[in-house]
Amino acid sequence: MNQLVARKIGTEILKGERPPGSGFRGEIEEADAWGVSRTVYREAMRSLIAKGLIESRPRRGTHVRDPHHWNLLDLDILSWILSDEPDPAFSGEIFELRAIIEPAAAAMAAQRRSDAHLARMEDALNQMERAGLATDEGRLADRAFHAAIFDASGNNFFIALSAPVEAAVGMTTRFKQENQAEPRDSLPDHQAVFAAIAKQDADAASRTMAKLVTLAWDDMRLAVGPRD
Repeated sequence: MNQLVARKIGTEILKGERPPGSGFRGEIEEADAWGVSRTVYREAMRSLIAKGLIESRPRRGTHVRDPHHWNLLDLDILSWILSDEPDPAFSGEIFELRAIIEPAAAAMAAQRRSDAHLARMEDALNQMERAGLATDEGRLADRAFHAAIFDASGNNFFIALSAPVEAAVGMTTRFKQENQAEPRDSLPDHQAVFAAIAKQDADAASRTMAKLVTLAWDDMRLAVGPRD
């Protein structure tokens, strides 16, 4: 229950319904308003504090923090941003992050990949082809493909960013599949990235990954609407 309360409040914050600086009533009053126990409400608020969305100080109470403090790479926050009707601005910023990180990761993977990494990528591509991205299995395979590239990069900082990028890939792909009448088949884009990495062509790996992300963002804009 505390997770449901945290999700609802967190989504309201991210959508601007609770602007930075806005406050909360006392714990008893808020818990009653939500129809939950004080313990449940308190745990929800602790979760939001840990994610940087709110802060609580003696004599100042609890209020929404400035967006600069939000942990936007937190997996819960990403899911709240990308659930239901994703905000075009947030979606665009996620793809900007991907456009910077993933081509570089693919180039490094081309230089450092092992046969085991290639096997993981190939297996993921085969699962994507077999299941299709309209299924949970296919989308999990898509995430596995990107995860294998991050691992193959051999850069621990890139690997640390793998989980949120994978989550963004999975959630945006699901949204596109559910909101486009005839979603574009992105499997050939993934296969082109794999071919470049397998050939150890770093330049081609970077270019093909950049194209993959650009086309994915074009697809997302068709599904969610243009960025302001």
